Amino acid sequence: MKRIETYKEDFIGYLNEKINIKEPANLYKPIHYILQIGGKRLRPVLTLMTCEIFNGQVKEAYDAALAIEIFHNFTLVHDDIMDSAPIRRGFETVHKKWNINTGILSGDAMLIIAYQCFENYESVIYQKLLKLFSKTALEVCEGQQLDVDFESRNDVTIEEYLQMITYKTSVLVAAAMKMGAIIANVNNDDNEAEKIYEFGLNLGIAFQLQDDYLDTFGDEALFGKQIGRDISENKKTFLFLKAIEVCEIKDKEKLMALYKSTANNELKIKEATQIFKKNNIPEITIQEIESYTNKAYEILDKLSISDEKKTMLKNFGNSLIKRTI
Repeated sequence: MKRIETYKEDFIGYLNEKINIKEPANLYKPIHYILQIGGKRLRPVLTLMTCEIFNGQVKEAYDAALAIEIFHNFTLVHDDIMDSAPIRRGFETVHKKWNINTGILSGDAMLIIAYQCFENYESVIYQKLLKLFSKTALEVCEGQQLDVDFESRNDVTIEEYLQMITYKTSVLVAAAMKMGAIIANVNNDDNEAEKIYEFGLNLGIAFQLQDDYLDTFGDEALFGKQIGRDISENKKTFLFLKAIEVCEIKDKEKLMALYKSTANNELKIKEATQIFKKNNIPEITIQEIESYTNKAYEILDKLSISDEKKTMLKNFGNSLIKRTI
């Protein structure tokens, strides 16, 4: 088995080979830009790793991994427009560097390019991958709409929030892993592809909860995004919802008032963060992250793979929940 960094390096080499700037340049330059400004490459690495874990040929998974990475970045381009976000990975967002129309059109092109990546697979594999990809892409859109809806609601529950992040973030992580299993032609009889999907689903929830935590308590220089952006935009994240659930009435009323405010300033972020700290929300969030990570690890025991491969997946999960970016 390869090391994680080797999967990442090999994938970036393939991405650089396939994604070129061509005419019209104003359509393709933004695509090249967003795909070159970094990122963890979590999802494509999981596709490649899963393919090899199930004894498939890693090179055969490159196109599926590329589709996943292009689609993920397409969602970021459009999300940044919807959120009016100025920074992504420490760089200007596409719509700020160019303009909103360019961001929309280049994002649309990325979605089409992602679908084209599957055209190199033979018919049976192609149909399985495309069916999973289309289902996942629609779920991501549903998750994004729920996220938007929650901004104007004051009755969002933690259960609803977890459903939203499952669709918006987690299903793509799960699909990335299942695609690797599909390409490796895992035996459908023992349902290994579905088990690895469930592993990815729980890992993806833990990953998003960690993202929520870092948005408020991370280091902006390392995180690559504005700290406190979720608070500024009145996002009903796990931190906010748990605080509303556990804090005393005075803090609850103050937090509700802050999240009704249209002010976008440092004082608002500071006051909300203080309420979170006072009510042990950072510690509670970390416990929730660990809970979903452990659920993922429990699924590993059910997989028909070697202990060495299970350890590799577990170590990868550990690296995600301890990350600072």
